[in-house]
Amino acid sequence: MVFLCKKVAVVGAGSWGSVLANILVMNGKEVKIWSRRQAQVDELNQEHTNKAYLSNVRLSKKLIASSNLEEVLHDAELVLLAVPTKAMREIAHRVGLLIEAMDLHPIIVHASKGLELDTHKRISEIISEEIPQEYAAGIVALSGPSHAEEVAQHDLTLITAASSNLEAAKSVQRIFMNSYFRVYTNRDIIGVELGAAFKNIIALGAGALNGLGYGDDAKAALMTRGLAEIARLGIALGADPLTFIGLSGVGDLIVTCTSVHSRNWRAGNQLGKGMKVEDVVNNMGMVIEGLTTVKAAYELAKDRKIEMPITEAIYQVVYQGEEIKTAIADLMMREGKSEEETF
Repeated sequence: MVFLCKKVAVVGAGSWGSVLANILVMNGKEVKIWSRRQAQVDELNQEHTNKAYLSNVRLSKKLIASSNLEEVLHDAELVLLAVPTKAMREIAHRVGLLIEAMDLHPIIVHASKGLELDTHKRISEIISEEIPQEYAAGIVALSGPSHAEEVAQHDLTLITAASSNLEAAKSVQRIFMNSYFRVYTNRDIIGVELGAAFKNIIALGAGALNGLGYGDDAKAALMTRGLAEIARLGIALGADPLTFIGLSGVGDLIVTCTSVHSRNWRAGNQLGKGMKVEDVVNNMGMVIEGLTTVKAAYELAKDRKIEMPITEAIYQVVYQGEEIKTAIADLMMREGKSEEETF
């Protein structure tokens, strides 16, 4: 049964949450968006802008913002969680308590890309632990090659709605789709979430290569071998190999590794130019998911005995202070391999 959701709650008013909320308003939905910060709420309601995240974007006057989470969730038939991975468990727990108290049964959608640092769990796993199953009509991951800045300008964008509950995925597809925002469904939520998380690691490397002055050959090599690493670990964790040649795999990898809109690429670019990790974090002003995901992926690979040399090299740069040029030299001088050994 495909749900015809009319009322939507968006939890998280960053760039992606704001743009997705705006799409839903333009698609005829009643949308309320939550932010912790009252100043941001006032700006959204009065100026219809979110300048800290989207400097040149006007949002719909019909989008209603509030710092009261219960008010935002009231009567919601779909709840979109668009908060950083590190905040997901806390926010999902709060949402779970409120929808249980209000006896709501919404579809839960998340638009975050990462793994929980200590547990290495995917976002949907965190949500399923914090929101009782009987109060969720399905958990869907919305992911793919997309920059909020471009979607806000109605650039053509194709993404994936992934869920083990295909009807929930189809509902999300129908709710979000329009003339510039196309959604495909996928049952492989494991692969979609892992591809979304791991590509941020490779984007750090791509940015670093650019900062060091390397050309297109190096970037293409990094992306190709990076995709092999992503797939290798993803398959070991239960993903469908075909997912990694789809929108949330190679598609998301390409856009994140080649665009200045990508904060992970920008972070890597600054590292390549010689900046310290802590200075990059302070300069960015937004969460850089790749910096935490690389630690989770490194630990998962070690635990599963999966070879991930690029991930290991980036981990050593970020967490062990190794010089980027040394890490690259070590990668290039590894023992020769056959490309057939990819998986």
